[in-house]
Amino acid sequence: MEICFVTEGSLNEYWDRAKKQSCDVLFFGFNGLGDVDYARELAGETSKLEDLAILSRELSCVVVSGCVTHSCGLKYKSAAIAEGGKILGVSDRLHAFEEDGFACGAHLKVYETSAGKLGLCVAEDLYFPQVVSALAAFDADAVLCPFGEAEDFAPQLMMRACAFSAGLGVCVCAAGIAQAAAPTGEVCMRAARRECRHSFDAAREYRIASVRLRGMARRRRADF
Repeated sequence: MEICFVTEGSLNEYWDRAKKQSCDVLFFGFNGLGDVDYARELAGETSKLEDLAILSRELSCVVVSGCVTHSCGLKYKSAAIAEGGKILGVSDRLHAFEEDGFACGAHLKVYETSAGKLGLCVAEDLYFPQVVSALAAFDADAVLCPFGEAEDFAPQLMMRACAFSAGLGVCVCAAGIAQAAAPTGEVCMRAARRECRHSFDAAREYRIASVRLRGMARRRRADF
């Protein structure tokens, strides 16, 4: 699976550039789509999701982009995915933080694509390993996480931890920087460039683990 990271510029700016190389997945951060208002999209006033779909068709690849979606007076951190000229879905950040003004969304899903089974983890959901673990349990080959500003150590630390604990590759595309972690927990790519590429093979390693639990006592009946 070859992923092309675009850390700066919108979808249209990428399309206007002369040089475009083939890849399996074209991955933008929140710079790709910016703000997406569902009401304006449905009214035909904007066509950002349509642009995402058209780009996937013209480049014959999967296109993923972070975005800020607006619906019914609420705003969400989200990620949209398209392939073959169709929008496959939009996933929202599941966790809300009072100080940033975004609502908590839904729709945790693994998308089946020609590049493989891709799970979308949106922004600070990366700080909650159970999100990536759930995507791994849903049989994802890799997890893509569009991020906003990744100025401190936390995104890389949690990317590595999630990759190690869930046993799959995790890729982060943030403003000005792209990085990826292998299932071993090692950083296998980190680049502060406008565009960069990374290829990896989907790793599937399973083991049987048992745990001893206290509680969940069973009631024993004595009438038979």
